[in-house]
Amino acid sequence: MSSTAPEGVRLEGTSSLGAGATLRRGLAISPQLRDGLVITVLLAVVAASGRVVVPIAVQQTIDTAILADGGPQTSRVVVLVSLAAVALLIAGAASALVNVRLFRSSEAGLATLRTRAFRHVHDLSVLTQSTERRGSLVSRVTSDVDTISLFVQWGGIMLLVSVLQIGVATILMLVYSWQLTLVVWLCFLPLLLILRPAQRRVSIAYAAVRQRVGAMLGAVSESVVGAETIKAYGVGERTQRRIDRAVRATRDAMVKAQVRVALVFSSGVLVANLVLSAVVVVGTFLGIDGTLSVGRVLAFLFLVQLFTGPVQMATEILNELQNALAGWRRVIGVIDTEVDVHDAGEQGRTTPRGPAEVELRGVAFSYPDGPRVLHGVDLLLPARAKVAVVGATGSGKTTLAKLVTRLVDPAEGTVLLDGVDLRDVPLANLRERVVLVPQEGFLFEGTLAENVAYGGRGVAGTWAAEDATERDAAVQRAFDELGLSDWLGDLPSGLRTHVGQRGERLSAGERQLVALARAHLAGADYLVLDEATSAVDPATEVRIARALDQLTAGRGTLTIAHRLSTAEAADVVVVVEAGEVVEVGPHAELVAAGGHYAGMHAAWLAQTR
Repeated sequence: MSSTAPEGVRLEGTSSLGAGATLRRGLAISPQLRDGLVITVLLAVVAASGRVVVPIAVQQTIDTAILADGGPQTSRVVVLVSLAAVALLIAGAASALVNVRLFRSSEAGLATLRTRAFRHVHDLSVLTQSTERRGSLVSRVTSDVDTISLFVQWGGIMLLVSVLQIGVATILMLVYSWQLTLVVWLCFLPLLLILRPAQRRVSIAYAAVRQRVGAMLGAVSESVVGAETIKAYGVGERTQRRIDRAVRATRDAMVKAQVRVALVFSSGVLVANLVLSAVVVVGTFLGIDGTLSVGRVLAFLFLVQLFTGPVQMATEILNELQNALAGWRRVIGVIDTEVDVHDAGEQGRTTPRGPAEVELRGVAFSYPDGPRVLHGVDLLLPARAKVAVVGATGSGKTTLAKLVTRLVDPAEGTVLLDGVDLRDVPLANLRERVVLVPQEGFLFEGTLAENVAYGGRGVAGTWAAEDATERDAAVQRAFDELGLSDWLGDLPSGLRTHVGQRGERLSAGERQLVALARAHLAGADYLVLDEATSAVDPATEVRIARALDQLTAGRGTLTIAHRLSTAEAADVVVVVEAGEVVEVGPHAELVAAGGHYAGMHAAWLAQTR
């Protein structure tokens, strides 16, 4: 079985999708947005109909009560005004219900969108994630979804009510005067013709805005995470200039988008004023001819306001719609990015727990847009054996570790666990059996116990997730079994010591101890270790060595060795040179053979004397 590694994977978004296709795709991803939509639309019809109550009441009151043939009829005025008040109350209640229903459905739908996008980001391989800045990925799940939320909760309501309002107003205008209705539509026709091309231009502008926002958040995120390095090298001003450029680019993109929206809005205002003037002039002539009564002319002017208001509002709705569509495309772009490391899931072959043997057969690999870093690797990693991989920087050692843990898949060949292709092993089963211990494990904000518990929860933990007592007992056992109880006892609060963001309250060596305890709690059958090279004090170095001995006892291990003392203690040494395995064997045999490893070892001995 073979597969092809993705070449140049990028999270470009689905910018080619039109507005309709984007909305359909978005609704398919967040079906809650359509929940109860029929009832919501019916309520919106009632709310929109309520807005024509005043024009009708004005016309009926003037023509049939105030200007009645027998003189003003006060009682009829009271009745008409009372009926109008009741109708307005009903319309107001319907409008409130529309808002409540849309808020509920939109929040449910957007929560689903956020969850799905966030989950998909984690489903993507580290190779795919590395093609996009972390800040930009975060912006797709946060700020881009926020733009959708703003439109759905405000623009969506306004769009729905406005369309219905225009329809109801048009029908009533036709009832009162088809001539004046024709005047209104003839005035607005040019604006409607330019609206679609204007919408495309605004859409392009807001796509650029969302990209700039993502880039800005990425720059800010990097500067915050790398604050220590920035201060250490005194490059604060240079970093600030880079952030300033990102902020200015975002500002310029937003201004450009707003200018385009303003031009459309000004056109709408101009046409609205033109319509009112035309209706007054034409309506006066029709009134003089006796075609229209005073009440109908006044009612028609009210209806024109109801008609022109939503048309002018359409420019602001267009603003939010294009911003939302741009954000929606970027979120959809994440969700639609193909997962290059697929989970076999229930259709896969679950491998039994126990001593694990790993084998690479004809494995080749290349990173996107780069040359091959591994060429036809054939390698057997025996069960329970301690294997050390050595080689120059860039030789392919870390890539081997990523392949064995299936953070990436080979371009050619197969990686097997107990004779089963890793691509056929469910990821949950693989994570139970094979665990990577990086040079410096990532620590989350929280206590020491909570961080170590990441190794056991959902993998090999024996406690309920909600039971802190059982969790702490399991974590304590892990420290005891690794011989780290004395170090734990020296901490001010023991297991409840807060490690700070990214573990900044602990030293580099202490963070390594936490990573080893986390790996031990996972209880994996095979460990892949990226040997830590951080300078640590002698006492911590002894603790790390002792903990490693306990951690690897009885388990197969693959260690990316940066110090040849690690290779000396291994059962098997694998020498990698320019992406090829050039030597394999015990330390003593390779030294005696006088090959690549012997030369490396001799040079190392000369440096350490």
